[in-house]
Amino acid sequence: MKNKKEEQIAARKKHKELLKKNRRSEPDLERPTPNLIEKPTILIVCEGENTEPSYFNQFKLTSATIKPVGEGYNTISLVKRAYALSQEKKYDQVWCVFDKDDFDDNDFNNAIQIASGYNFGVGYSNQAFEYWLILHFNDHQGGGIARKDYNQIINDLLKPFNVNYDGKKSKLINDAFFELLDGVDDKTNEKRIDLAIKRAERNHKLHNQSNPAKEESTTTVYLLVQELLKYV
Repeated sequence: MKNKKEEQIAARKKHKELLKKNRRSEPDLERPTPNLIEKPTILIVCEGENTEPSYFNQFKLTSATIKPVGEGYNTISLVKRAYALSQEKKYDQVWCVFDKDDFDDNDFNNAIQIASGYNFGVGYSNQAFEYWLILHFNDHQGGGIARKDYNQIINDLLKPFNVNYDGKKSKLINDAFFELLDGVDDKTNEKRIDLAIKRAERNHKLHNQSNPAKEESTTTVYLLVQELLKYV
């Protein structure tokens, strides 16, 4: 009996030791710190100090950081300013946004070439940025529109919506205006921004881009907007 009892005690002891040996260690409740992926940063250097920056600031990017700045420079001087800014801080993309206006044809064309040489994106408009806004509402087929008429054309298009664009003074794209630009067209049931992209691309491709200063009415702002929409 004694030997049997001792055997039972020994067996229980061995079993406990085996359980202890095979027991898993307590799980680590502390989660590892995730690797943070830095958002790409897009610098947009604009000729205008009001219209263009106020427009691009309306884009709410979720997977990128946008920095529109209105510098008050034009054509070649704007591109040089963009280059200077790109040297002060690292940006994943740099875009130059400027208009033909009444600037010299060679300066305008050279600015496009110089910016491309720096690997900058270019959102130029011939004649002015407001042409891009018009294309959201009007399927203009290209060809000349007097720049002085842009403001009236835009406000005629906005009148049914009780929205106004102050193209003579503040020249700001406010929330109400941008909401329309980003809204849905009643006739086509398409987003106006998508319509503007298609129209601008079509008009741009009507030309061979050998002399952008003479290719009125065109705008490559659609290229920049297409890029921004990837991060919305």
